[in-house]
Amino acid sequence: MITLARSVMVRRRARTRQAGFSLLEILLALALVSLVLVALNTFVFSMGELWGQNADVRLFEQHVRAVTRFLDHELRAAVLPPASKANTSPIALQEIRPQSGMTEKLLTFDLPAGSRLIRWPDRPLPEVVCSLQARESEGLVLLWHSRLEKNFDIDAPRETVVTPLVTALSYDYFDPDFNRWTTETTLKLDSSGEPMTPQRLRLKFKYSNLTREGIVTLPLLGEALPAF
Repeated sequence: MITLARSVMVRRRARTRQAGFSLLEILLALALVSLVLVALNTFVFSMGELWGQNADVRLFEQHVRAVTRFLDHELRAAVLPPASKANTSPIALQEIRPQSGMTEKLLTFDLPAGSRLIRWPDRPLPEVVCSLQARESEGLVLLWHSRLEKNFDIDAPRETVVTPLVTALSYDYFDPDFNRWTTETTLKLDSSGEPMTPQRLRLKFKYSNLTREGIVTLPLLGEALPAF
């Protein structure tokens, strides 16, 4: 009887050892889990550090693309009816007198519905005449006023800074005779000494020690029209 009871107890202990984990196994499992968590935590923090180090570069490049797309959109709107009119150049160089008082030939175009950057002091007016000017100390400036304003021919246009990160504006001209592009820091003159409208604008962006260039192609009349 005693022998039978002992054999039953031995079998129960064996089953208990087989069904459960020993203290050493539990400690070993906890140690492995801890190592995995430490490695994962180190990886996450290192990736976050790398992401943070490049944040300025990514944001700067996004800004360059956003400004370039904005200008491309506004200039394309200028060559669509009703902005473009027969026998006129929708995007041309005109004599503009900024608030500084110094008259200058600036790239000028019409936006009948205005622009999202324009904030009128009163109710918005249509037939907005816009010009672009780059100022080293201020950035890229949009000069604008409406043809319907009483003192349109007298008052200087209002000014809105598109971006303070543009430090220079240059002009690209295509020479069909030599089949090449040239970049000019000032407007190129034709044979009669008049400034020529460029085919592309080249914007120089600068932030801290970062510099980038944005290129905007000036659309020709009819380029923005859908092809049916």
